Amino acid sequence: MSTVTPWSSSPVAGTSPRINGLGPRAAAVLVFTSSAAVLVVEIVALRLLAPYLGLTLETSTMVIGVALTAIALGSWFGGRLADQVDPRRLLGPSIGVSGAVVALTPAVLRSTAEWAPPLLMLIASLTILVPGALLSAVTPMVTKLRLTSLAETGTVVGRLSGVGTAGAIAGTVLTGFVLVSRLPVSGILLGLGVLLVVGSALVQWRARGWSGTPALTLVVVAGGLATTVAPGACDTETRYHCAQVVTDPDRSGGRTLVLDGLRHSYVDIDDPTHLKFTYVRALAAVVDTAFPEGSPLAAYHLGGGGLTFPRYLAATRAGTRSVVSEIDSGVVRINRDQLGLRQAAGIDVRTEDGRLGLRRLDTGSRDLVVGDAFGGVSVPWHLTTVEAMTDVRRVLDEDGLYVANLIDHGELAFARAEAATLAEVFEHVALVGAPTEGGNLLLLASDRPFGLRATQEALDARGTDWRIITGDALTSWIGDAQPLTDDHAPVDQLLEPYSPQSGH
Repeated sequence: MSTVTPWSSSPVAGTSPRINGLGPRAAAVLVFTSSAAVLVVEIVALRLLAPYLGLTLETSTMVIGVALTAIALGSWFGGRLADQVDPRRLLGPSIGVSGAVVALTPAVLRSTAEWAPPLLMLIASLTILVPGALLSAVTPMVTKLRLTSLAETGTVVGRLSGVGTAGAIAGTVLTGFVLVSRLPVSGILLGLGVLLVVGSALVQWRARGWSGTPALTLVVVAGGLATTVAPGACDTETRYHCAQVVTDPDRSGGRTLVLDGLRHSYVDIDDPTHLKFTYVRALAAVVDTAFPEGSPLAAYHLGGGGLTFPRYLAATRAGTRSVVSEIDSGVVRINRDQLGLRQAAGIDVRTEDGRLGLRRLDTGSRDLVVGDAFGGVSVPWHLTTVEAMTDVRRVLDEDGLYVANLIDHGELAFARAEAATLAEVFEHVALVGAPTEGGNLLLLASDRPFGLRATQEALDARGTDWRIITGDALTSWIGDAQPLTDDHAPVDQLLEPYSPQSGH
């Protein structure tokens, strides 16, 4: 049986005729792959921007909005151009130029973020808008080439629209479930750029039209070389983070885990009782005051990071069993490969979402729950609500303690809302920190009263200048803040912008 050769001028039995040299299968391939490429660029752009803009609702909304704008502009102007210029002359340049821009994107974005931060939003928008619009223009151009008469307009447009949607779905699934977990984001974009330039060359060869392949190839090569020297590269790209482990020059065992440019954890692999970050020292002071010295605990940790506090509990309270829900398997591997986590440390790390991990715990099975999960500087919203805190209360025993690490600045609207949320669920709530300064804060919640004097003495002994606030003073601080619920938890909107000079 004969096979279809794209761009051939003569029809093959059993297939639709080629129009203007473009066969139906070639048309489907062009529309499918260009639509898939748009979604690959969109998803990977989120990963590239997370270290600089945070993984927030606003960042996601911006990227999605720019991508949709690109699709709309490309479809609109691609159709207009196809009516004025032979589409065969436009397809190759549209695909090739988009490939060159995609290949340059990692180096351009990281360099801009490092050397010209005020321009980052503009440059980020352009690196999505330009290739997105050029690739989205492919569909109306191909549609123009495939139309033969008004009688089949609906069939052609509907078929190619469906193929384009299928391509977008494929690009989304492939990127989210396969590529990001196996390849660095720079590698994904460079690879996509190469594929697009190669595709452009094939289209040009078949059409015997414009030939800018050599120049575009040089641009892609330049993008690859620039990516290797651009700032902001990672030691490891995990499923969720750009991760680095930085050695402390002053302590041989000291390691700082940096995720998306923010210091998330400090671990001394030789001495787990050495606590560098102020909020961790405050957390140790609270827990050591709340429970008898040296007694083993059944603890659960929402978020893992470098596992600083689970290691501390294992070292200071023999027999403690800590269960940790850490959503990023890459961070778990870093703990085992670079941060000295041992299997027999009494720490059970589970790669799972914290909300789902909570549901799997038995009622009344935990003495302590620690909330220390972050996406950028924001606690994932679904771990902040009344419903989530009700589940925390369920897994705690009657004297159990919940301690949450938060970061907020300015008016501290998110921290006050979370305190109001805890007050809806627990009988006793306290704030530990310096609430007039912003930064890290701890919220405590329990159904038993806190030892205020003993806790304050422990905080002072740990070298912090933090204070514990509860009762009427806390109520006044919360003010009119409303509890967060699964139905309404605008965490990203309440949270004040993060100060780059501060650490996690």
